[in-house]
Amino acid sequence: MKIQSLLLPLVLTLVVTTPAKAQEPVGVQKISVSSKARGEDLTVLVWYPAKAGGKQVLIGDDRIFQGTPALADASKVEGTFPLIVLSHGSGASVEKMAWIASELAGDGFIVAGPNHPGTTSGDSTPEDTPKLWQRTDDLATVIDRLLADPDWSASIDPRKIGALGFSLGGAAVLESAGATASLEAYADYCDTHAKMPDCQWFKGGRAFRDGEELEVEPFDLRTVDKTLFEQARQDARITSVFAVDPALAAAFQEESLAGIGIPLHFINLGKAGQIDAGVRSARLAGAASEAELDHVADAVHFSFLPVCKADAMDFMKSIGEPDRLCADGGGRSRAALHDQMAEMILKAFRTDLKTGN
Repeated sequence: MKIQSLLLPLVLTLVVTTPAKAQEPVGVQKISVSSKARGEDLTVLVWYPAKAGGKQVLIGDDRIFQGTPALADASKVEGTFPLIVLSHGSGASVEKMAWIASELAGDGFIVAGPNHPGTTSGDSTPEDTPKLWQRTDDLATVIDRLLADPDWSASIDPRKIGALGFSLGGAAVLESAGATASLEAYADYCDTHAKMPDCQWFKGGRAFRDGEELEVEPFDLRTVDKTLFEQARQDARITSVFAVDPALAAAFQEESLAGIGIPLHFINLGKAGQIDAGVRSARLAGAASEAELDHVADAVHFSFLPVCKADAMDFMKSIGEPDRLCADGGGRSRAALHDQMAEMILKAFRTDLKTGN
């Protein structure tokens, strides 16, 4: 988690580089979306099928990770497209989802994701982490804004909206689909698995504000507002959900999954039987009426982050960073793992949101 102070988003870094790997030109815009619930504006990135033109930029490029090319403020391609809302992992940022957002936009989706205050790079606290109701509201607010904005609504098919999340973002999109979690089960999980990184975060006495690391008191999960934590947050506009290594997997209630009437897709990063309890999704997929679970061998939890720069591991070692952000499971490069994940995600959203178009 120490690395957060070095990973503040570099959103529009001008570059001269090779074109994006996506099939068609990909545009990107940074917009500000007012959140009534938070009392502040959300920083949101929107990727979209674009015409040639605009300024070529790298999204999410920093000292550790390679950025993803896109065309800043390029003109949109005419037509209507499905919308995918993104939710990033705890302590990360939507910029770190750029590699998959670009793949989706190049395949004919509009993709929009906020940086979630309180759980994003340089602005992340143990107290804010369990407040999934804030994340689901962020996603709903982004959908509200895009559908109400004439600049975007003309390009979005409101009947075709999906949600994609990684780690804590995976938990958020499951809640947006109607899943609910038990606070006591979540606390019990951390009592039983105290050495897991997510549980150590609550007991570690650290937080980040304005890019600076702070000392805070260890956080007791049982002090979370139980009513807000367990309240259903379904957004009926979302008709397809993809969760990658979703956090809180041990806390979600099976009966809530059984009542979800839309397709749910799960990826666990690693071999079946070797997935950490905090993100293990077999129970969730088995409880849902319409769900599928895939595994990505040779991957680990952090494999969903961007491809690392050549000297990133040495750099992190030099500053004493404990998280192995650039280490995968062995056997394949992170770029190859991304190719497999992208194929799975694209296939699911094409089936769910493009069939019949």
